[in-house]
Amino acid sequence: MENQNKTTPLFEQHVADGAKMGNFGGYQMPLWYPSGPKDEHLSVIQRAGIFDTSHMAAITVKGADSYELLQHCFTKNLGACIGLKKTPLVEGRCVYGLFLNEQGGVIDDALVYQCNDNHYMIIVNAAMGSMISSHLKRNNQGGVEINDLTDKLGKVDIQGPKSVKILEKLIQNPDVVLEKMPYFSFKGYFDPSVHAKCSVTLLDGTPILLSRTGYTGEFGFEIFIESNAVTKLWEKAIEAGKEYNAITCGLAARDSLRVGAVLPLSHQDIGDWPFCNNPWPFALSYDDDGDNFTKKSFIGAESFTQKCTSEFTFPFVGFDPRKIIPGEGTSVVDKDNQPIGSILTCATDMAIGRAEGVVYSIASSDIPESLKIRGLCCGFVKTTIALESGQIVYLKDAKRQIKVEIVKDIRPARTARIAIKKIRDNI
Repeated sequence: MENQNKTTPLFEQHVADGAKMGNFGGYQMPLWYPSGPKDEHLSVIQRAGIFDTSHMAAITVKGADSYELLQHCFTKNLGACIGLKKTPLVEGRCVYGLFLNEQGGVIDDALVYQCNDNHYMIIVNAAMGSMISSHLKRNNQGGVEINDLTDKLGKVDIQGPKSVKILEKLIQNPDVVLEKMPYFSFKGYFDPSVHAKCSVTLLDGTPILLSRTGYTGEFGFEIFIESNAVTKLWEKAIEAGKEYNAITCGLAARDSLRVGAVLPLSHQDIGDWPFCNNPWPFALSYDDDGDNFTKKSFIGAESFTQKCTSEFTFPFVGFDPRKIIPGEGTSVVDKDNQPIGSILTCATDMAIGRAEGVVYSIASSDIPESLKIRGLCCGFVKTTIALESGQIVYLKDAKRQIKVEIVKDIRPARTARIAIKKIRDNI
């Protein structure tokens, strides 16, 4: 059984700061701080939030056949995955995708970072480092070196429009580092076995890998660092953030932010059922027509030759902040109160509200003057029938039933993809 009491190097800091702790993926992690999940959520949208994500696992894949191994095991085509033109993955870029089993079920989702032609870093979810490493090793036909770096990783995420100002106070040569750094790019490295000069360092010279990624849907960065150096980084980030009213954030805000950004939680919204009929086809390697996989096969690809017609996953938005926690005794029903599916995720995005049928964010530029944003429930449902955007269904438990609308998107005016220059110029 997975150890349920592992901690990150920042555990003592979280406890000292009054965080409500809970288990996630076998790690004791902060769920929220005294500020509360609502303020933490809104801080990321309006200012910045600082997250400990050192529970995530890192794997390095090195060797002449590393590209071929990843092409076989990973759903994205590394030869055609960057931007609208689908150019190849190159050094300094990363891509989101999946590791599937033979039946097309999700083992885990992941980001693959290309460090150089024969060196990749893979970031997977907490407690999944050994499983994905074993999966890769079973399919390793050559001399590829696969290293599980679980618990050797320190990771701090700074998310929100003010994150760039905080980062400027933490790293050397920020103007040079931040130049030409698009979404899903990175600079520097994280590998405890590498001691070469790093292109990105903290002010004290500590090497980091700086990535323009995150799990909130908002502009921000992820900072990878050796675990023995993460405490000092955490303290420096909190100090640098005070000027901008940035606050520390726990997993509750991380969850509500990612739901509003229509991002799945592995082993909850995606899992060991066929990966199909959901909002995340971009995790696969479809061609421009969306019918076939581009120039490669991968483990689980054959399962897509037969259309999945029995299960569908859809995002939804409610009409007030009330939510129903998924679990036994809950269901999705239609207007005639007939069961049509189950609730995968239900959270409250505190940054959105409705006016005349339109969902607005506190970051939207066109909010009606009459709208006071109080938050809306949102999430994902898995149904046995296909639904249309705009269709009304109901979430139900033993005590109540709430109306929600099937949608294509949830929180508007997200900032994750905005260019760094534009963010810096507007602050």
